[in-house]
Amino acid sequence: MSQLDQFLQRAEQLLNRIEAYLPAALPAPDWQAATAFRWRKRAGQGYLQAVKHVSKLVFEDLQHINIQKELIAQNTRQFVQGKPANNVLLTGARGTGKSSLIKACLQEFATQGLRLIEIDKADMSDLPDIIDLIAERPEKFILFCDDLSFEDGEAGYKALKVALDGSISAQSDNVLIYATSNRRHLMPEKMSDNASYTHDEDGDLHPGETVEEKISLSERFGLWVSFYPFKQDDYLDIVAYWLRSFSCSPAQIEAARADALRWALQRGSRSGRVAWQFARDFAGRQA
Repeated sequence: MSQLDQFLQRAEQLLNRIEAYLPAALPAPDWQAATAFRWRKRAGQGYLQAVKHVSKLVFEDLQHINIQKELIAQNTRQFVQGKPANNVLLTGARGTGKSSLIKACLQEFATQGLRLIEIDKADMSDLPDIIDLIAERPEKFILFCDDLSFEDGEAGYKALKVALDGSISAQSDNVLIYATSNRRHLMPEKMSDNASYTHDEDGDLHPGETVEEKISLSERFGLWVSFYPFKQDDYLDIVAYWLRSFSCSPAQIEAARADALRWALQRGSRSGRVAWQFARDFAGRQA
């Protein structure tokens, strides 16, 4: 065996050993497998993972947020029809249906080509890669981030600003960003921010740079949708709706009212989420 053959053989053996330590190739998205995907990371590389069991919530399941449903449905309808539509920020009281409304959009418009991609806040810096991956697809994609908020200095903050409206490249016509948050401006608001305000001779207040920076991110969402705590009667209506879905009788629903109010009092909230949790507990015990 010549020296060249020996060298090639040793090189091949070395390459085989190196390949054993390299991460496996990431799977390409199977666009036919699902209508919803999650952005995942493996060995520092991102990929889209199909969601096999998608939420079955529909618009009818979401009670006492009719104005919010109409706004989101109309914006999403425009989007899937190829008409101009806005990125959406849903803010307000917890458990009132912000993220559920986005899931219901998928059920409503999936047959018209809508697809949902869920992104964790920690992966917001990957937004340019995700948009590049789907920009040429024929489907319409909503990039969904639940419970979004940022602390000072987080990397994903600037990536989101650029993705919304601030890149040298044009925004893709088949991508929108829908985000939910309990903070209207997505950033922590501190007492020290007020010190940056200035006023002119007429007494008009002008926000300083710190406040302007915090407001500028939320302003890049074209549509703001606000959610508010439910009244007691609204909460009981939602409880009754879910109890009916669990096949409870009218008599059982009426008997559950007092327990439902105590359940909400213990949790300090009359939200749709609390109503659903109570209904599951009550229906399970009755069964």
